[in-house]
Amino acid sequence: MGRDETETYITVPSFFKCPISLDVMQSPVSLCTGVTYDRASIQRWLDGGNNTCPATMQLLKTKDFVPNLTLQRLIKIWSDSIGRYNTAGSPPPSDREVPTVEEVNVLLKRLMSLEKNDEILSSIVRFVKDSDSNREFLSAKKEFVPMLVDIIRTKKIELVLMAIRILDTVKGDRERLSNLMLANDDGDCLTAILLAIQRGNLESKIESVRVLDWISFDAKSKLLITERDGILTEMIKSISITESDPSLIEATLSFLITISKSKRVRSKLIAAKTITKIKDILLTETLTNVAVTEKSLKLLETLSSKREGRLEICGEDNGRCVEGVVKKLLKVSTTATEHAVTILWCLCYVFREDKTAEETVERSNGVTKLLVVIQSNCSAMVRQMAKDLIKVLKINSAASSALSAYETKTTHIMPF
Repeated sequence: MGRDETETYITVPSFFKCPISLDVMQSPVSLCTGVTYDRASIQRWLDGGNNTCPATMQLLKTKDFVPNLTLQRLIKIWSDSIGRYNTAGSPPPSDREVPTVEEVNVLLKRLMSLEKNDEILSSIVRFVKDSDSNREFLSAKKEFVPMLVDIIRTKKIELVLMAIRILDTVKGDRERLSNLMLANDDGDCLTAILLAIQRGNLESKIESVRVLDWISFDAKSKLLITERDGILTEMIKSISITESDPSLIEATLSFLITISKSKRVRSKLIAAKTITKIKDILLTETLTNVAVTEKSLKLLETLSSKREGRLEICGEDNGRCVEGVVKKLLKVSTTATEHAVTILWCLCYVFREDKTAEETVERSNGVTKLLVVIQSNCSAMVRQMAKDLIKVLKINSAASSALSAYETKTTHIMPF
């Protein structure tokens, strides 16, 4: 949404803001520790049974507070001078301001004191989104990521979504986060992430999938995540070309590629009809997202390493998946072409378990494309695969002669 041309943004002096709400104080009062808060915010804190100062976590000798009249006058003078706030002293929208490091330290202390609410997390989201230095600052705090994991375990959806957003931005040590969320866990974290994927908006879904990708650290974690009821179902749904946004499809494909490095997971992906969804992506003419196509072909290449995967590719809709692979030869990028050639080489040259693949390649003008691949800027290994394919396909004598001519010519093919 664009900003109104007449709208002005004000930088609020940090000492005018309540350390709890981060809004301009309307009625500043000071505790015995000397720290000043807005009356309403500190009253809620004390009414909640707390007996410490939120900013310093010192035990309070007394819960009495006194008005800070000097600061109140300064706030009024500042407010009047900018002419922005009404006579009641309404604070500026806090969601436009990035908290300072000092303010974030206070927020973290509040989180440690088990005060977990969307106001605190929303402020931290703004902080981590603002700069690399802010993200590094929080990553260096050992207690920070465990606190976020604890919040995710609560399964309170609004808090979970913001905690996932922060984790997706900060990331941190991959192995440590994976262990925190998965080791000796009753599944609460994965259940919460699944809820975020099911109930969140598009941005939240993408962030949740990226966090799943990040914690898929080793074979054990990949299998644990895959076996969690509902996760694989949601992932397959997320790569549906008719229902999903390309950004979500790309993030999900990245995650599926990560977990497919486990042989046991590959079998589960094949059984979940992942290949059907990939076929739909490859045959969608209107799809122009290069990354989605490249990742679809990379995942299909991985799945073709298993016999059930190859049979599924050849048998899917009478060879339509193979047709989709051929269509992407020389059409998208060098990377896509190399994945496509590798898939066809696996189907038609190495294993040759189903003649449907060879017939589909010939019917889809694949031989002509493979002849061009031989002289393209693909890797030497892929160019050799293309030669192997052409020989196996037993093309007619004219095409065989063309192959011989190609091997002796030095025709330059423009790179992608």
